[in-house]
Order: sequence, then structure tokens, then C-alpha cells
Amino acid sequence: MNPSEEFVEHGMSQQNLKRTSCATVLTLAYQSLGIVYGDLSTSPLYVYKTTFSGKLKLKENDEEIFGVLSFIIWTFTITALFKYVFIVMSADDNGEGGTFALYSLLCRHARLSILPNQQATDEKLTAYTTQDSEDTWLSSHLKLFIEKHPRFQKGLLIFVLLGTCMTIGDGVITPAISVFSAVSGVQVKIKELHDNYVVIISCVILVVLFSIQHHGTHRVAFMFAPVVAAWLLCISGIGIYNIFHWNRQIYRALSPFYMLKFLKTTGLEGWMSLGGVVLSITGVEAMYAALGHFSALSIKVAFTCLVYPSLIFAYMGEAAFLSKHHHAIQGSFYKAIPETVFWPVFVVATFAAIVGSQAVISATFSIVSQCCALNCFPPVKIVHTSSRIYGQIYVPEVNWILMCLCLAVTIGLRDIDMMGHAYGLAITTVMFVTTCLMTLVMVIVWKQGIIKAIMFLVLFGSIELLYISASYCKIPEGGWIPLVLSFAFMSIMFTWNYGTMKKHEFDVENKVSMSKILSLGPCLGMVRVPGIGIIFSNLASGVPAIFGHFVTNLPAFHQVLVFVCVKSVQVPCVNDNERLVISRIGPKEYRMFCCIVRYGYKDLQQENYNFENKLVSAIIQFVEIEESDPAPTPEELCMDGGNLSMEHLAVSPYTLNNSCYIEKSFPFSCVLRVKKNENDHLQESPYKDESMQILRAKESGVTYILGHSYAEAKKSSSILKKFAIDVVYAFLSKNCRDPDVYLNVAHTSLLEVGMVYHV
Repeated sequence: MNPSEEFVEHGMSQQNLKRTSCATVLTLAYQSLGIVYGDLSTSPLYVYKTTFSGKLKLKENDEEIFGVLSFIIWTFTITALFKYVFIVMSADDNGEGGTFALYSLLCRHARLSILPNQQATDEKLTAYTTQDSEDTWLSSHLKLFIEKHPRFQKGLLIFVLLGTCMTIGDGVITPAISVFSAVSGVQVKIKELHDNYVVIISCVILVVLFSIQHHGTHRVAFMFAPVVAAWLLCISGIGIYNIFHWNRQIYRALSPFYMLKFLKTTGLEGWMSLGGVVLSITGVEAMYAALGHFSALSIKVAFTCLVYPSLIFAYMGEAAFLSKHHHAIQGSFYKAIPETVFWPVFVVATFAAIVGSQAVISATFSIVSQCCALNCFPPVKIVHTSSRIYGQIYVPEVNWILMCLCLAVTIGLRDIDMMGHAYGLAITTVMFVTTCLMTLVMVIVWKQGIIKAIMFLVLFGSIELLYISASYCKIPEGGWIPLVLSFAFMSIMFTWNYGTMKKHEFDVENKVSMSKILSLGPCLGMVRVPGIGIIFSNLASGVPAIFGHFVTNLPAFHQVLVFVCVKSVQVPCVNDNERLVISRIGPKEYRMFCCIVRYGYKDLQQENYNFENKLVSAIIQFVEIEESDPAPTPEELCMDGGNLSMEHLAVSPYTLNNSCYIEKSFPFSCVLRVKKNENDHLQESPYKDESMQILRAKESGVTYILGHSYAEAKKSSSILKKFAIDVVYAFLSKNCRDPDVYLNVAHTSLLEVGMVYHV
């Protein structure tokens, strides 16, 4: 395997590469074409048609054409090139990009984490890096303001969720408009073809596209880059041909003077048409979001050397054609293609539209996965479609929901213009969210001065607000679609986040005193039974109320108890050797432990190894180190202390081999041997007494205890809160995935305990 393939398979964020060879950069730049630029490169299919869909008409002096082209060129240059390529892509979170990467940076530097169970040990993670420079006057005051105003923190979360939901809405609209625009080009040659057939063909392609998602993009990714590269070369070549064949003076549109003249001449109609111009920069957010799969340098090289000039030539060439064919505005892209190459370009355009749709669908899967990690979306089934390629996932429930929504948009609208209006509102909102978050990052993370931050916000924010205002005027003509979708997804996200936080508050307020439970043991007839009990908890420290409810109704628990808390931290990925944190609960004779399983927001929360074997080995190592190292005192190893990160234990995942025993080397020259059947015998081991007791407990069996807490709104709550908690949150809780699923717990070893709490 050559280095470039290895970088793509594991992700640039995991490699943390500082230097790459020229060949590697060029290889990654070529491969990024299919993953990153599929959506952006297909914009010429519908930009001019959507822009001139209203009352704006072409006049003989071509002022409208020159004005629109000038807007396209300068919007593309300022937003895509200057903002994203030169500035935003420098704000990476350990190599990861996107809205959540910016928010994660702010959470770590400004202490506005939305995740419960955050601990000081989390800040010692390798990926948990912060700037070492001292705070400026502005950054320190801004941090203080954020810490003192919880409403601002909640408002910022809602703002981030708005951008996220608009991106998911983008995942609905992009496949519909891209495929429908590509297929509708056939009507240029077959004029008698009815619109209904175009809709049917588009729907068939969409159904096929979503039906093959479970195979994973890596199975067809080898053809993505060639398709997009061929597409870009085609449209740039056709653009250059049209410039020289129809109007060589089109280069004059490079002057920004034509933008001012366009607005002055066309007035309100010209301003409203900007909702179509903004479609020229659809997909620029994907450049930033794809940092985890490619290096920033490779994405920049691909954009500046091929994507940017190809699209500029394509827009200029189509404008040159329109300057001589005012009547051809409907379907102008296909009408501008020379007769001899029409059908080959049509085929390439259809494949390019599919590739662009695939990239957006995959991005939607990734966003939903991140939302689940940040407690902003109910846990859903997430399938890792490739064992080699980092970040390739498939979410079945989201996939079929997207397909149904895409089909509804395609069949319901049947119009590229209305789809374009919906598309424009979604992408402009996402870009404005990125601009605002980036301004905060410049002040809090980069420690830049107020002048630079304000200049960035005013320059790019004003441009995006201009386009947002134009797009909002199109709400009755299709712009309502992303608003409805965003409202629906935001309602789900905010309700889930609210219910989850209330559940955690209830668990914190109702922690159980272990000494009190044990003191009641004689009264309850409580006994310790052989085996290991693994109790899933929402608390990173202490004993959850669900355990007290369990032992008071069934006064018996296992010889060894382990409280397992699966939590997310504000980093993209957590290394395997930093995944677990082991601590002891109470005195040694209790034989009770707490295990925290940590994931980053980009990690796939699904273990592909035997979790209980790894857990037992980690606890044994903790016990061995605790007894061998005289430094920690018993008091330090009690309930809320003595956390020992697995990064110091050098433990890696392991699986069953073909020999008679499961073997794993540990410090202190000890080997763990577990019987695979009754005919085997546990061999002697230099373990201490407590370690041997844990091994014997494991031989007796492992039982998993999962608490199901059912939330109910208080009787004094408002009708809205009762509906949100008793209906929406209850429905989501019953249909989401529990920790036992992604930790591969056998149902025969699972015991569920129910409990009701009021919020």
C-alpha cells in the first residue's frame, strides 16, 4: 500500500501529518474531486435558469447577463476562494472540519460544553489541545460573558443546530435538484418527451441511488474522481469554445462595476434574482467538512488548479451563449453544448449529478452520527461500511427518510426553479452560521484583535445576509421547504437534548450512597452472588439511582460490580489506548469499580471486539498497578478519585484466537488466561488475591444490567412541555439504540430495570 492510499484509508486527522510529498498531495487532490466537489461542480446545470426564473428578463444590451455573471464570479471568488480556502480551512479541530469542528473548538476553549459527565481527565487526552498563548483582553472578556450567561450558551447551541439542520435539508434538496436537472436535459433533444417521464426517470435514479447506500461509497468511489474530473474538463472546454465562438467580450464581466449597474438597472427584480446566483457556491461547505478525509493542502490544490478555473470558464461560456440567444434561457446549459458532443456530455452530467448527490448523502450520515455523539439526536443504527476507509458510515433510518423526502420534493415540485429557491435558502444559512462561529474562533481560539474579527464578520456576513434576504423572498416559491425540514429536525434535536440533560440532572441529584445500601443489607436479606455485574450508568462517578431501585426490589448483587458509563468528549476522535478510564468505588472490600468508555464526536460508537474481556483485563491491571504502586493512598482511590487512564496501561483490543486460551500480555509479567470450555483449567498466575477473585467471578458469568428510565412531565408543566416530554421524547427513547447494542451485549446476559422520573 502506498502512502497516499494509507492516508485516505485512515483519514488525515488520524495521521496528523505535517509534511507530505508532492506526489501524495497531487494524489489526494485528484481523489478529493469525487468526494468533495461533486455538488459544487454540478451547479452550472441550474444557476442561470433559476436566476432568470422570475420577472428578470434579458435585454438587447446584455446588461443583465454581464451583471449576473459578475455577481457569480465575485461571489465565487470572495466566498469560496478567500473565505473558505484561505481562512476557514485553517480552523481545524485535530484535522477535522465542519460546523461541529468549530463548535468543538469553542467548547474546549470557552468552557461551554453541552455534554454531561465532563471531567478533568478528559483534558489530558491527546486530541484535547488548546492554544498555549495568553488570552487577550477581548478573548478573556468574551469567555467571561459566555460563562456568566447560560442563555447565550443555549442560544449558541440552537444557532449551531440551525446550521446543522439546514445542512440535513441540503441533503434532501441536492439529490433532487441535481438528478432532475441532469435528466431534464434530454428534453432539449427529445422535445415531445413529457415532464411526467422526466419525473419518473429522476425518481428511479434516486431510488437506485439510496438503495445501494448500504454497500458503502468505497465500493464505487474509484469512479467518483474520474467522473468529476471528466465533467470539469468538459464544461471548461465547452465554456472556452462558447467564449470564442459567441462573445469574446464577455471577460468584461470581471469588472465589479457591472454588479452595481445591474442592481441600479433592475432594482427589486435584480435583488430577488440573487437567490439564483448564490447557487453557484453550493458545495463550498463540503470543502471544509472533508478535512478529515484529505489534507487541507490537497483540497486547496484541487480547488485552485482545476475546480475554480473550470467553473469560471463554464459560467463565462454559458453567459457568452446567452448574450446571443436570449430566448434560450430555459435549458440554457444543454442548449449551449455543441451538437457533436451533446450526448456524451449528457451522460457525464448524469453521472456527475449522482456523484454530487452521493457526497451530500454521505455528509448527512456523518452529521447525524456527530449529533448522536453530542446528545443532540437519538442514538440510531450506524453501520461502518468499510473496515479500511476512515469515516465511511451508513445510517439506515436516515437513508430511507432522505429517500422519501427526496421523492416527495421531486414529485411535488416538478420544477427546477422552486427546488433552486429552496436550495439557496439552505446553503446561505449554513454559510452564515459558519461565518459567525468562525468570528468567535478568531477571537477566543486564535486570540485575534477585534478589528480583524469585525472585518471578517462584516465582509463575509454582509454578503451572506444579502443572499439570505433575497432567498427569503422566495419562501412562497419553494423556500419554505428547508424551513419546514429544519423546524422538524430542530424540534427533534432540541427535545432530545433537553430530555437527556434533564435525565442526567435527575441521576446526579439522586445518587445512591453505597454505604447506606450495604448497611441496609441485613434488613433486606441482601447477598453477594458469584459473577460480575456490569451496570450501565449515565454517571461518570457515583452510584446511579437505578441500582438502588434494583437492590431494594431484588436484594442481591454480584461479587464484583462494574458501573459502565459510555460518554462523548469534545474531541473528534479518542485513541484506543485512551478509551477507558478505570476507578474504584468505595473501599477495596466492596469490589466495586467504575469504567468510563470515552468516544469523540467523529468516533463510531460500536466495538468490534469482546468488550467484557477487555474490561476485565483493564480492571485487573488497575488492581495490579494500585497494589504495586505505593504512591496512591486508599483515600485517593475512593469514590470520586483514583481515575487511572488506560493510556498508561498500553492495552489494545484483542479477539479470540484459535488456541485453547485467550491470551494478553500485561505489565508485571502476568498473563490473563480464561477458560473457553469446561475441560480447560485456569493455570496458575502471579496475580494478587483480588485479581484472582475477579478472574473467578468472570468464570462464574457476566450479567449486564441496563436501566430504562422513563421521563414524564410534571402535572404543573405546560401543554407544550407535556407534549415534548410525554409524546416526542418518549417515542424517541423507545425507538433509539441502547448502549448494550453497540457494545455487543448478548441478550441472554442482559437484565433490564425500569424506573420513572419527572421533569
